[in-house]
Amino acid sequence: MEKKVLILAGGGGHSSIAFALAQTLKGKAETSFLIPDGDRLSRELLSPFGPVDELIKGRYPNTSNLLFPFRLMASFFHSFSRVKREYGAVVSTGSNFCIPPSLVAWLKSIPVINIESRVAIAKPSKTAQFLQHFAKETLLQWEEQTRNLKGTLTGPIFPEKRYEVKNYGYVLVTGGTEGHKQLFDAISELVLEKVIMQTGKVDPSPYKASHPSWEIIAYSTDFERLIAESSIVITHQGGGTIFEAILYEKPLIIVFNTELTRTANIEDMRILAEKVNAPFLEQADAKKIGSLMLEAHSAKKHHFENGCIKATDIIIRVLN
Repeated sequence: MEKKVLILAGGGGHSSIAFALAQTLKGKAETSFLIPDGDRLSRELLSPFGPVDELIKGRYPNTSNLLFPFRLMASFFHSFSRVKREYGAVVSTGSNFCIPPSLVAWLKSIPVINIESRVAIAKPSKTAQFLQHFAKETLLQWEEQTRNLKGTLTGPIFPEKRYEVKNYGYVLVTGGTEGHKQLFDAISELVLEKVIMQTGKVDPSPYKASHPSWEIIAYSTDFERLIAESSIVITHQGGGTIFEAILYEKPLIIVFNTELTRTANIEDMRILAEKVNAPFLEQADAKKIGSLMLEAHSAKKHHFENGCIKATDIIIRVLN
């Protein structure tokens, strides 16, 4: 009988880590998942690999400091019924979402595997820094992270390629779960014929009205295919989209979203942009984006060994 592992998928790029692990764990361990309540995209992404349950997420980017402690306590309380002793290990993919169930796993003597974020480079993420005190293993994705935390270096974790690389000539603009209004406004000023814009929680109606020929979507469960078939990807500081663009060798521009104060900081993103050889803007600017689109097409594509294999080996070792 396969050993059981519970993977905590905090949404967005954190769920892309969970997805990558699920791919490589298939046939080696029985995977279950815990996702933020109401996260339809994570559910659809992960459900082919095993049961998916939901849990309150303590803090979203715009959650007030007043509400956060109450949501965190509720998450901790509900974690007791969701983190079962039958699991041989619990894997944290980052985000404050992972803290309550990881602590409950530790209280139940279930080994915790703590994965540091791909976008926490200059300084450790608060989640990974906290959980290292309770984790059996802490996995690090960059050499620089070994100066911040004690753990095992795996390399960056990203999914296996599922689609053929094509170029249908469209510019893929993505703002992640929360959206990136500054970026969308800047792109809207450019004269672009074919655009697919993923707006997240940002109101899409102004862009639909201004550019009726563009494809405007809030979310997509088939986002990897959209990346694989794009001509260029313009995105924010989200690790998932950045590494899928690298996976499919797509020209990439990273535009920092200044409204997201609780995600990767500018210093981290400068370092990451240099690592992946992508132009980086600290704030959205239409003229600069237009110029950088030419630069991005000619930039040398960097290749990375997938750290998912090493991470999976460590998970299996802990399970056994």
